[in-house]
Amino acid sequence: MKLIVAAVIGFSTALALGPLLIPLLQRMKIGQTVREAGPETHHKKQGTPVMGGLLFLVPLCLAVPILDGGSVVAWGLLLLILGYGALGFADDFIKTARKRSLGLRAREKLIAQILLAVLFAWLAQRYGGAGQGWILPFGWKSWNPGVWYGPLAVLAILGAGNAVNITDGLDGLAGGASAIGIAFFAYVAIVSGHHALAIVSLTLVGGLVAFLRFNLHPAAIFMGDTGALSLGAALGGAAVISHMVLLLPVVGVLFVMETLSVIVQVLSFKLTGKRVFRMSPLHHHFELAGWTEERVVTVFWLVAVCGAAAAWWLRIPIQAL
Repeated sequence: MKLIVAAVIGFSTALALGPLLIPLLQRMKIGQTVREAGPETHHKKQGTPVMGGLLFLVPLCLAVPILDGGSVVAWGLLLLILGYGALGFADDFIKTARKRSLGLRAREKLIAQILLAVLFAWLAQRYGGAGQGWILPFGWKSWNPGVWYGPLAVLAILGAGNAVNITDGLDGLAGGASAIGIAFFAYVAIVSGHHALAIVSLTLVGGLVAFLRFNLHPAAIFMGDTGALSLGAALGGAAVISHMVLLLPVVGVLFVMETLSVIVQVLSFKLTGKRVFRMSPLHHHFELAGWTEERVVTVFWLVAVCGAAAAWWLRIPIQAL
């Protein structure tokens, strides 16, 4: 029953907040600044409100105390998600209200992200046994990472947080793909009996479904760094708690592809002076190839679904296949 309530809190709260938050951000002139170098079709998005991540972060602040207030792991995951969300909020505010295009300094943001990830990794290991029994493909004997636990857990959270941020470039893309990935971890949590992770994940999924009501093309609001960083932290944190860090790149294969496209583009241009893609991240390449925004988002969502399905398949012991 609590799991259903978590999803309802996430969905209903976000749905109710949308019509209140969007005009408020418009009055405050907290709007998107579109890069001149970006696709021409994006210029019409200039001024669209950002910080929409608040729509699915606020419900978390209600659901965890009400439904799982005694769980250290739930509070730790909430702290991680809100911490990354606060960094994104500060970045969005500086970019929009203060008109400083680069937002927070990269070093400041990275140090804060590492500190939050380290704190969460310690809490997850101390109170959730996250440093033992990591799942390997096809039910092979589980792996205890030992001294590698901390670095790998922190890397998973940092990587996921920034990969979702890179992917957040089209209406509904990052929100829908994150909902698919988090729904996967919600299902894993339910079948494995991990109540704290299930509560947090289902609240987020409910909030994201409502958020997409306002974020699908043409978007009335963008999640901004507020939402993108927090969703990435949620995916990384969920992987640590569920012992599925090694399968996180499969669950988040879309985010991996988007991030790699940026890395390949930068390296290719620096080394050869030539670009591999028309534009990076990858979703812009397909836009410039003539795909509509809706088509890119739909196909990329299908890639995210395939990643989640592949991760579940890899989780099954080989003798059961």
